[in-house]
Amino acid sequence: MGLTDVPAALSRIPALERIIGRVDRRLRHAEHVSTRYSRWRLAIFVTGAVLTITFFHEQWYRTGNTVLLFFVALFLVVARYHNRLEERMQRMRRWRGIKTTHLARLRLDWAAISYHTVTVPEQHPYARDLDIVGPHSLLHLIDTTSSSNGRERLADWLLTQPPTPDQWQRRHELIRELTRLTLLRDRLTLEASTVGEAELNGRRIEAALTPEIGFPLLIPLLLIQGALAAATFSLAAASAAGFLPDYWILSFAAYAAVYLLHSGRIEPIFSRALSLYGELDKLRALFLYLERRSYRATPMTGRLCEPLLGHDHRPSTALRRLARVTHALSIRAHPLAHLVVNGLGPWDLYFTWRLNRERTRVVGHIGIWLDVLSELEAASALATFAFLHPACRWPTPSDTGMAQTESKPRARLTATALGHPLIPAVRRVTNDLTLTGVGRIMLITGSNMSGKSTFLRTIGINVCLAQAGAPVCADRFEWAWTRIWCCIRVDDSLEAGLSYFYAEVKRLKRLLDAARDCAQRPVLFLIDEIFKGTNNRERLAGSRTYIDALAKSNGFGLVTTHDLELAELEHTIPSLSNAHFQETVQANQLEFDYRLRPGPCPTTNALRIMALEGLPVDASAPAGGRRSTNRTTQQGALE
Repeated sequence: MGLTDVPAALSRIPALERIIGRVDRRLRHAEHVSTRYSRWRLAIFVTGAVLTITFFHEQWYRTGNTVLLFFVALFLVVARYHNRLEERMQRMRRWRGIKTTHLARLRLDWAAISYHTVTVPEQHPYARDLDIVGPHSLLHLIDTTSSSNGRERLADWLLTQPPTPDQWQRRHELIRELTRLTLLRDRLTLEASTVGEAELNGRRIEAALTPEIGFPLLIPLLLIQGALAAATFSLAAASAAGFLPDYWILSFAAYAAVYLLHSGRIEPIFSRALSLYGELDKLRALFLYLERRSYRATPMTGRLCEPLLGHDHRPSTALRRLARVTHALSIRAHPLAHLVVNGLGPWDLYFTWRLNRERTRVVGHIGIWLDVLSELEAASALATFAFLHPACRWPTPSDTGMAQTESKPRARLTATALGHPLIPAVRRVTNDLTLTGVGRIMLITGSNMSGKSTFLRTIGINVCLAQAGAPVCADRFEWAWTRIWCCIRVDDSLEAGLSYFYAEVKRLKRLLDAARDCAQRPVLFLIDEIFKGTNNRERLAGSRTYIDALAKSNGFGLVTTHDLELAELEHTIPSLSNAHFQETVQANQLEFDYRLRPGPCPTTNALRIMALEGLPVDASAPAGGRRSTNRTTQQGALE
């Protein structure tokens, strides 16, 4: 029924439910307190207003002023504590949302897990075949990132494989360390969501900060406008004192003329500042939390975050200054206030100069900071997956060097109780698998709906997790570094003018070319129902030749097929072995146990399925019985 440790996998559910229950109780209590605060504020306002009006009406002005000041101060104190309570309640609601989403990940409640699209190359060798991306995919399940950079890094770990052994070792150690740091992982999500719901887009931040901000003659204009503003104030003061006529009008007119001439140049700068402010504030909140942590007990995380901990260039300090400047420029969104402050002095010019100065201080470091954050978010996502699924085991990479007696790199995949992580634990069925050596092929036959395609995806998705540095859905998993190539989900293309069969042929050609490349790691190929887009005779001939070519290549893997005659290839290809899935019939119903068995499949079920659905079927034809030795029956439809 799944991994041998299914109860452990489910143990996170009651723990999360208890946490959510505690948060709910605290929220209910906080809401009652907040209601009392609201009543107190109303009572203070009404009482203060009545007493103040009464004392003023009785002409007790001194007493009235004292009462007014007292109740205003009391109202502000109560309002401050009320606002702090509301902020804590908001954080508790967001914390509850984080835990609720974790619960949804365990229950595979896809509607409760946010989904973000990820761009994947059209001809990627396995992304869509193995459900790595897209709705209800592995990335959909494990993505806890708050930034586009983090999501891209996580997708890159899953889609660009294999990494170098050194890269994998660093990732693996970081993920294992982060697995026990539940508070760190969830606080990153909390801090990002507290500032705002919008996603942090690192590329947009870098694009906004990289070009120089300003325009030619900015500093001379700033000095001229500053001098004119100072002259206006001085002349206005002298005029008010009666020392000079209203000469300030002339200097102010010159100031206004210069302002009108350059005001159009500020608009693009204002747009950049407006787009930066919210994201800089969110980025600062994340870095501030990371800077305040102690990393003595977490050396891998500390080593990663080291660029954030420098005394000279603390990200939170630099970003706070930059955010303040962008906030000052955003006053342009309020026309009346914008006109007033620029009438008093060269506000826009000064803060444009400040923005460029702060940008210069940050631009050399922002790429490094964002890289650290993306690495941490990607590792945290896989660590959260590991924490939520304690039944999953950490994989073991085997030696992938070349022995003196070998002419090709080693190829190895050994798994015990291997299951699919996107199938609920209570319904998951596991199987054992051993594939060793390049050219090794397992040919799988089986009835319709017996689990052949799911088994291929189970192997591929777990290898993908293992090479990303994450735990796998198995009791034991040992593998050698490999390139993954699949031909499972093939689609025709009206736009490109490709039929299903031609699209399949092109996929299989690319796969074979990759497998023949002996200069790289061996290819793990997963091929579902080979050449199913053509007739039986040509499919059989093409499959024999293609499988023979795979057996001589720098690859190893599994092939499923409709054609039972292909099982005879084990007599001519020593590295090929047969396995199958099958069904049983109980009370005129097909039942599947999804267990992998050795040897060719002894049964077929296509005609039985037709009959069960009410289609006309030749009663004399065998339907789901033992495999016939007749050639035509052997070519009966399998899954």
